[in-house]
Amino acid sequence: MSGRVFRDAWGIPHLRGDDERELAFLQGRTTATDRAWQLEFERHRAQGATAAFLGAEALGWDVFARRARLADTARRCRDNLDADTAAWVDAYVEGVNAGLAAGAARAPEFAATGLTPGRWESWTPLAVWLTHHILFAGFPAKLWREEVARRLGVEAIDLFAADGPAGSGSNGWLIPGHRSATGAALIAGDPHRYIENPGVYQQVRLACPAYDVVGLAVPGVPGIAHFGHAGPVAWAITNAMADYQDLFREQLRRDGATVRAHGPRGWEPATAHRETVEVAGGEPVEIEVIETARGPVIIGSPDEEPAISLRYPPRVRADLGFAALPMLLRARSTADVDRAFDHWAEPVNVVLAADVAGGLLHRVAGAVPLRHEENRRRVVPAADPGHQWRGWHAPMPRAAVEDVTVMANERGLAAGLGVEFAPPYRADRIRELLAGERTWSADRMAQIHTDTLLGAATPVLALLAGLDALSPAAARLRDRLLSWDRRMAAASHEAAAFAAVRSALVRRLAAAPSLAVLAEPMPYPGIFAPWLDLTGRVAFALGTLLGAELPGVDCAALAREALEGVAAAGPTGTWGDRHRLAPWQALPDPDGQNWPGLAGDHDCVLATSSVPGITDHCARGPAARYVWDLADRSRSRWIVPLGADGVPGAPHARDQLPLWSSGELIPVTTDWADLTEERDAD
Repeated sequence: MSGRVFRDAWGIPHLRGDDERELAFLQGRTTATDRAWQLEFERHRAQGATAAFLGAEALGWDVFARRARLADTARRCRDNLDADTAAWVDAYVEGVNAGLAAGAARAPEFAATGLTPGRWESWTPLAVWLTHHILFAGFPAKLWREEVARRLGVEAIDLFAADGPAGSGSNGWLIPGHRSATGAALIAGDPHRYIENPGVYQQVRLACPAYDVVGLAVPGVPGIAHFGHAGPVAWAITNAMADYQDLFREQLRRDGATVRAHGPRGWEPATAHRETVEVAGGEPVEIEVIETARGPVIIGSPDEEPAISLRYPPRVRADLGFAALPMLLRARSTADVDRAFDHWAEPVNVVLAADVAGGLLHRVAGAVPLRHEENRRRVVPAADPGHQWRGWHAPMPRAAVEDVTVMANERGLAAGLGVEFAPPYRADRIRELLAGERTWSADRMAQIHTDTLLGAATPVLALLAGLDALSPAAARLRDRLLSWDRRMAAASHEAAAFAAVRSALVRRLAAAPSLAVLAEPMPYPGIFAPWLDLTGRVAFALGTLLGAELPGVDCAALAREALEGVAAAGPTGTWGDRHRLAPWQALPDPDGQNWPGLAGDHDCVLATSSVPGITDHCARGPAARYVWDLADRSRSRWIVPLGADGVPGAPHARDQLPLWSSGELIPVTTDWADLTEERDAD
């Protein structure tokens, strides 16, 4: 192997190989060296084996992963790859296995848990990808709608339609050349996901004779899927908010040692076997894994109602879209990117791309089944033939790019493919900001990324404006909020006060008798709790609920109580005092990290999400930020929340955090002379 590893000043790996497979090997080995703990955690997570070293609190995920047959689906998808893509993925896996021992020696988590690095299989990267995205389409929301319909009536379902706390979204925008300072296009944005430690995105450069691409990779997956700049062309995605996973209400029965399910043609055999989930510090748990003709049974059994199966495209098609990944690396134009995304499958995304010749692309990519409209909203009966899948949406929606184009999970290009979309606040605000000037440059994109205007404050403030008979303290607080600039700035006292009033209002509304029935226990596994929590649902549908006529609910009275309570409690501090980063990590932070306070809010362009009424801490937000400059790649910018290295205490583990939290970006280094080679790379 003659591959070479270089690092820039931030420890970001720049990799050079003699051919594509050598480069894939090098990417796998370098990722394992930098992020062995993260990779091994993800491998175990994909196999439903994390409770074996994390304990009983991880059991819920492990049971779901096994019952949903994630690992088996990944194997099927791997077996269905074309020979060239399979060999490319295999080279990455070989690299991971070559680097795991050295990486594990750097990572203290292995000693802390007693875990030893295992061996990656040819299908493991596909399993990691599937694990990251199985919940992206939000199928648990169908369980919520089912309970709303049962407890409040079908007409109440739309009251809660909103981009909720467990969703994943992004901002993205494309500025054509006639609107840029250089005459070449700009693409910028930020994916919104749970902020993880180590981060879910890995800054990397992949270079060989066939291509030279910088971008954001997913550790454990070869190539650069979501956000990349190949020199002559660049691309980015956001979640299309499409609905492409279905839940079926199954009738199951035992027939001796076999299980049968009632389908459209009557009783039919289902597959069933048992697996054992090991639990650190506890007894092993035996589970039954059942699959009907619709899909794996993820809830219930023949002995436990309800029984619900999950039908999802990769399991049906044996395709995760991995053929697109090497094609994207080789792309030299938007036409190439377009052809690559024709192979995309999971998750369904909106794509923006631009090239140096002036080519522009705006399309949806992914696999969405054709089926009954009710499948997209509710749990549907397995025995009803009207709910079977009837093929696939084709062609996927696309639009010509005439001017600035924005994608922010709103009801836009993918409207016909989904049910719930993000409110338009972020998309409208980005368009407003970009329309304010005729020309833009890469170094000014951060002011879009970090905009904190909260359009979603309007319904709450309008309600407060109509209150009368307030105490002097509450009246003063109300007047402060009405004169507030509606920016969720970290140093703002008014933003903190608004958040306190909003949370108090959310809690009171969730406790209203006409809604409180939704707080009663639901017959579903705990892993789905984020989608089924009444307070969280009220928080993200607050604007809609305040404008609705809810039986027995006086929103003005609840707002008065909330305002009076916050006023009586005294100073609320600043928003940054309350709104602190709280990243997810598999193990507690041994250093007791004091995470920074943040600006922004769920519906700001700077989408740092908390769950009003539950916590002001931020667990979901920009998992990366990027600016791709098509005029000169060296003027591109990027940032991740923590750093390039996944090892706690390493120099580059958290060195980007101060810049990320303050909204700054770092340069994309493109000159090899500015990099430092790792002499022990071979």
